[in-house]
Amino acid sequence: MPTRDHIQAEIHRLKGAGQDDIRHKYLGKLNKRTGRDTVIYFSSYGIQRPFPVPATALSVSQDDIQGFMASLHKLKGDSLDLILHSPGGSLEAADQIVQYLRAKYRNIRAIVPQNAMSAATMIACACDEIVLGKHSAIGPIDPQMLFGQLAIPAHTILSDFEKARADITNAPQLGQLWAPRLATLPPGFLNLCEQTIRLAKEKVELWLGKYMFDGQDQDKARSIAEWLGNFEEHRTHGRPIGFDLALEKGLKVTRLEDNQDLQEAVLSVFHATMVTFQSTSCLKIIENHHGKGHYLVANVVVQSVAPGNVQQAQQGAQADGLASGEPAA
Repeated sequence: MPTRDHIQAEIHRLKGAGQDDIRHKYLGKLNKRTGRDTVIYFSSYGIQRPFPVPATALSVSQDDIQGFMASLHKLKGDSLDLILHSPGGSLEAADQIVQYLRAKYRNIRAIVPQNAMSAATMIACACDEIVLGKHSAIGPIDPQMLFGQLAIPAHTILSDFEKARADITNAPQLGQLWAPRLATLPPGFLNLCEQTIRLAKEKVELWLGKYMFDGQDQDKARSIAEWLGNFEEHRTHGRPIGFDLALEKGLKVTRLEDNQDLQEAVLSVFHATMVTFQSTSCLKIIENHHGKGHYLVANVVVQSVAPGNVQQAQQGAQADGLASGEPAA
């Protein structure tokens, strides 16, 4: 199996072939091994950049539905391998993506070569099975609420409010300490936190019950959804949930290593895509095994800071999805 370094060396040797040619080669090989429609949904999550990248550029967002439309165009199969690497993002966007994919495919297999967290975990839970390597992880689904520039767990906002109420009930003078903090919360924000927590669990319970458990075990679906959304148990939104724990809790998971041919093909695609991210300003790729898809590319503007100083790279306009099938580089 070629490592990331091997793929980088391959690109260097084949001077006429770019990032996209190598990635497309390995995507085609994966499709030939499985015979299933194949789509990658990767962000450059975990890649260090010399320019600032807003978290929203890497996240599951409403714009991604256009990428899936471009990737699924003219695909004729009824089974899909969806290869996920994402930090998560919008619950609403994940819901729309799931509705679109499940309207087209009878069977969907989520393959996680490294991380599919938060909303990406929710998408994986809408599949018939999840394939995880020894190094792979999904994560909790407790919602994160945007508060200014910060993403704060909805559970902690509600917990702080309950603590404030208890403190003020027991010692009214503490109201002077809590009042400025509580005053920063917009009207209806606590209710929004409660409703979003409930919605995340309800969606995952629905998808698990309908797809992964084929309508046969709604109690298990409910139990798993409650566990994935339990902030008190996970304690951090980024907690990695590996194969053993996912299996113990009842998710239908398969080890990537159990099929060496599949493992080699999947990780080759993953490494080739990571090389694309490392070597270009591409931030996100949604692409099928024909090399057709949608790419989010940072428009990096180089500006001179002052005479004699090094140049400073800054990210300009976020990026545009290139036309279907155009190179990401």
